[in-house]
Amino acid sequence: MQKIEHIGIAVKDLAISIPLFETLLNTSCYKTELVASEKVQTAFFQTGETKIELLQSTEPGGVIAKYIEKKGEGMHHIAFEVNDIESEMKRLEAAGFELLNSAPKEGADNKWICFLHPRHTNGVLIELCQEKK
Repeated sequence: MQKIEHIGIAVKDLAISIPLFETLLNTSCYKTELVASEKVQTAFFQTGETKIELLQSTEPGGVIAKYIEKKGEGMHHIAFEVNDIESEMKRLEAAGFELLNSAPKEGADNKWICFLHPRHTNGVLIELCQEKK
């Protein structure tokens, strides 16, 4: 793992949260993106070398909507940048971590992604991400 690539934060409403985080971080949102496969609308901010990703559900039954219903708005996941997502997935699975997807899938911000189940990571949802080439 190379570095923390981004921190994902679940929000109810991007229209409210984007200006809040622009003020908080003293920087503009540089990108919004719909990730239809995950049923989320995202908004990205860059602060130093780390990005903040806001996630709003596009459907009432979506993963983010369910997360907010259960836990409220707040930190959803930490994403780590990797050089080779497939080999990292194999390494972690062999070490006993449970992967939430068996193959890398397309994510936001031009990335291949895979999530690790939080019951194996002290309750923290971990995302692996690799830049698409």
